Amino acid sequence: MAIFVPQLVIQPMREEDIPEIMRIERMCFPTPWHENAFYAELNHEPACYLVAKIDGQIVGYGGMWVIMDEAHITTLAVHPEYRRQHIGERLLLALLEVAIARRARRVTLEVRMSNTAAQNLYAKYGFRAAAIRKGYYADTHEDALVMWTDDIQTPEYQQLLRTNRWKLLRAQS
Repeated sequence: MAIFVPQLVIQPMREEDIPEIMRIERMCFPTPWHENAFYAELNHEPACYLVAKIDGQIVGYGGMWVIMDEAHITTLAVHPEYRRQHIGERLLLALLEVAIARRARRVTLEVRMSNTAAQNLYAKYGFRAAAIRKGYYADTHEDALVMWTDDIQTPEYQQLLRTNRWKLLRAQS
């Protein structure tokens, strides 16, 4: 008996994706971005926004800006019913690969202090705690942990990505 495993596809976000993204945004964040923010980001040259789809349905998305030699991951979300399937990790890996292609040297992001699962994922990809932004999240006044990578253009970092990509592919087969 054959078992069908749907394939995850990561592709650039399009305007027609935004209504579905907004449904996920409202499920994942107490204070969701406004829909217009996503439309604006799609037309912002330094921005890169990606969606993860299974059978044509959006199950996650992520975005970043790359300005000069720094990338800033602005958002990363996975539909609650699709978590713990490495979708967030695949999106993160895709964003990091775009940052490398755009010649970024370092990557930064903010993450809720309470979100240890995300912090662990980011640490797996070389992010380290660098600072705390007190009361960063307006909805709860929770602090944000600011995380940075070292130089993502180095052979050592490239090896980290290859190793993690290989482990990810093995986990999904």
